[in-house]
Amino acid sequence: MIERYTLPEMGNLWTEFYKLKTWLQVEIAVCEAQAELGYIPSAAVEEIKAKANFDPKRVLEIEAEVRHDVIAFLTNVNEYVGDAGRYIHLGLTSSDVLDTALALQLVASLDVLAQRLEDLIGVIREKAREHRYTVMIGRSHGIHAEPITFGFKLAGWLAEVLRHQQRLKTLRETIAVGKISGAVGTYANIEPRVEAIACQKLGLKPDTASTQVISRDIHADFVQQLALLAASIERFAVEIRNLQKTDVLEVEEFFSKGQKGSSAMPHKRNPIRSERLTGMARLIRSHAGAALEDIALWHERDISHSSVERVVLPDACILTHFMLVEITDLVKNLLVYPENMARNLNCYGGVVFSQKVLLALVDKGLSREESYAIVQQNAHAAWNKKEGNFHDLITKDPRVAKILSAEEIAVCFDPQQHLKHLDQIFQRLDI
Repeated sequence: MIERYTLPEMGNLWTEFYKLKTWLQVEIAVCEAQAELGYIPSAAVEEIKAKANFDPKRVLEIEAEVRHDVIAFLTNVNEYVGDAGRYIHLGLTSSDVLDTALALQLVASLDVLAQRLEDLIGVIREKAREHRYTVMIGRSHGIHAEPITFGFKLAGWLAEVLRHQQRLKTLRETIAVGKISGAVGTYANIEPRVEAIACQKLGLKPDTASTQVISRDIHADFVQQLALLAASIERFAVEIRNLQKTDVLEVEEFFSKGQKGSSAMPHKRNPIRSERLTGMARLIRSHAGAALEDIALWHERDISHSSVERVVLPDACILTHFMLVEITDLVKNLLVYPENMARNLNCYGGVVFSQKVLLALVDKGLSREESYAIVQQNAHAAWNKKEGNFHDLITKDPRVAKILSAEEIAVCFDPQQHLKHLDQIFQRLDI
């Protein structure tokens, strides 16, 4: 019997050799099930297990003549097995092998992705812990809003990838489905007990009601979940790109010794890895659309999905794997600049503390409308002026001075007032 999968890297799972290896696993599992039920001799199964093999080059040679991949594979296997090979593929149709073996590839791929996702979770958690109290400005619409910490931003990333971790666990159960039910799924030439035993041996569940194929909503779900994970990685990458802008420069991708940013401009340090991740996410999203198109097959099946899946499934798995490895290394080695975060937070004299001043005035009995007008007038006077200073303008405004003391105003401009409940979020995420 061929050896079981032992978590190779993703590319190895989508080679021609590995594909044919899973086909042979399925054929042998069915033979074993047939023997357990007394339909074929146990001695023949032992001979098949001892002799069964294949040569990918030879399979392609045969396929060039017969123009059928499974027949070419079976012909090659029988060249190794001999007479006992007549018990291989009894009562099966090609899709019994193809779809069940594909499930093995997808399960193995998810196991690799789950490990890489675990790596990312660990790196984000560690970086969030390191910058738990690194104060920076929060932004909405790209505009300065109110203080947060960089650790809090990363806590949001962590919560998101933990949701993906749960999705992948659910997806592994969903995709681990096989079918050994014959030409149109009616078990006309093979009984359901064979399917049940074979699927159990392969670590799969029998499909509830297959046609000649397993319905492609399952595979579309698989690709959509990878596209969703890729979209989250893109979100992180876009954030890094925005925070690396020259006029922001709060974080930066690690720039290695000898690395060059531009053929023309020696000063450039570009966020090329984040940009690469953004592009790859677009590709995987396009694959999700193609997978959705595969659901509507004719009657009990056609093969319009097959050519799509030969590209989409390996590509989506390999791209997602690369993206996980890339974002993990990127976050692990991310350069963080707290001094620039502090500079940006305090531009225009702390204009981002406007809501605290507003609430303090309202708390003193001033109407919200009048308070808002006073604060907005001073904030806009400070906004985008080289020497604009919101704190000074508020302090000197007689309408404010007669209501708030200097100490009360100082409290409004203390960023710690915005962070007093963040520990609850960190505790939820074990940071």
